[in-house]
Amino acid sequence: MSNVMTRKTDAARSKTRQPAPKAAVARLFFLDLAGRRVMSCNPDGSDLKTIVTDARKLPDGIVVDVEAGHIYWTSMGSVVANDGSILRADLDGKNLAIIVPEGGTHTPKQLQLDKKNGKLYWSDREGMRVMRANLDGSNIETLIETGHGDEDRRDTRKHCVGIALDVDRGHVYWTQKGPDNAGQGRIFRAGIDLPKGQTPSARKDIELLYDALPEPIDLDLDLTNRTMYWTDRGDPPRGNTVNRAPMDSAPGGRKDPEIIFNHLMEGIGLALDVKNDRMFMTDLGGSVYSCNLDGSGKKTLLFAQGNLSGIAYAEIPSTSEKKW
Repeated sequence: MSNVMTRKTDAARSKTRQPAPKAAVARLFFLDLAGRRVMSCNPDGSDLKTIVTDARKLPDGIVVDVEAGHIYWTSMGSVVANDGSILRADLDGKNLAIIVPEGGTHTPKQLQLDKKNGKLYWSDREGMRVMRANLDGSNIETLIETGHGDEDRRDTRKHCVGIALDVDRGHVYWTQKGPDNAGQGRIFRAGIDLPKGQTPSARKDIELLYDALPEPIDLDLDLTNRTMYWTDRGDPPRGNTVNRAPMDSAPGGRKDPEIIFNHLMEGIGLALDVKNDRMFMTDLGGSVYSCNLDGSGKKTLLFAQGNLSGIAYAEIPSTSEKKW
């Protein structure tokens, strides 16, 4: 009888015993444009490592697929040659693969991951497009086309640069930077899918959210508080800044964006860590910065690291063997 009771007690304990949650290790991944490197460090700037030494020509946008153990990044290629590409590697930089071959996109810039639907989204600057593809690079689609041909390409108001996703509400956001410091930069929003019966160059669902910006570059969204953040590469006082603004303000009732970080040296990359109320930025001057989402607590984490472009934040489940 006692043996039966013991077995029942052990069985009950095994049912109620829950596995301990895996600890996560926070990491930053960012790109050195001129040095063609993918780099990684802790969120305080420590443990800096180069994980890819040849990230191809002019790497710009980067995302992390934690579940699959992959990083993806864009390579702009030669701006005039229509030879942009998208690459993938493991978190430690190994097993590098080209998933969107050269010429599959013209000049890919910021990159975003829709893990739920297995898609990558990016802005194509000289291609004047917002694009997406499957995670293996198949099924490349153009969602938005702002111009076509060499004449349109010379009009930098048509250049798409930053991109962000609100998958649950079915929206894609992007920036069009305009000429250097001309105050013609804009931020747009449209449906994440191309409406039936419409073309990428003649969509009827595109909303202009903000205009007359110095030179907006990368975007990120705080979906919890419905706030968009972006870097601006223009001249001070409004440029070389990080800005934020409401995502859902009604037309005619939108206030000027709030500048929450300044004195960047040609600011590019931006990544939010909403859970921990912080964000990370990079600039072409070679620095990595952090601050709280309201702009307080400013820190310079790294400096003189090359010409830095895109940045991504990820929380990676720890394993018995480090993979970076």
